[in-house]
Amino acid sequence: MNDDANTLPKLDKIRIPREKFTQYALNPQKDEHKATAFFLALGYDLDNYEKLISNITENITKFPITYKGNNGYGNLYEIILSLTGENGKTAKVLTGWIDDSKNDEFRLTTVHIDK
Repeated sequence: MNDDANTLPKLDKIRIPREKFTQYALNPQKDEHKATAFFLALGYDLDNYEKLISNITENITKFPITYKGNNGYGNLYEIILSLTGENGKTAKVLTGWIDDSKNDEFRLTTVHIDK
């Protein structure tokens, strides 16, 4: 477990799978509610998902990280970011991460607008 609540483990090994956005969070055919929430809150959709990934990457170290336990595959963490989107609005975005012991990477596992 990471003892410093504001330090990311393996910062140099962060991986954000684009499929989390293109095949899930911003894809209205897969999850209409998440896709609509992202578009209304921040102006992100399938056409500009790369900008959302960049926004997360640029801001990830600015917010506290919370240890959420270990699922047997690695330590789990949560970071709630306050992001300003393409539409000029600001919203909280909950991101879930795993410090994957098998792949030696710190990977995004979930992302959604936080209420």
